[in-house]
Amino acid sequence: MQTDLLLQGDTLERRLVEMETRLAFQEHSLNELSEALADARAENQRTALLLRHMVEELGKVRTSLFEDPANEPPPPHY
Repeated sequence: MQTDLLLQGDTLERRLVEMETRLAFQEHSLNELSEALADARAENQRTALLLRHMVEELGKVRTSLFEDPANEPPPPHY
């Protein structure tokens, strides 16, 4: 009977240690995922800002390409 209780205690202790190990691993993984998500969000913000600037520049280029031809000086051969 005493031996059975000791075996049960050892089994419970091993199970507890395994659960604590798994919990520590999951906490570590969660922290890594959280950091990766924060990095991805920051990169997304930088990309969105860059895209906004590029769209503005494209609008300026389009405006300059399609200005009213009457405002342009005559070509040099006239």
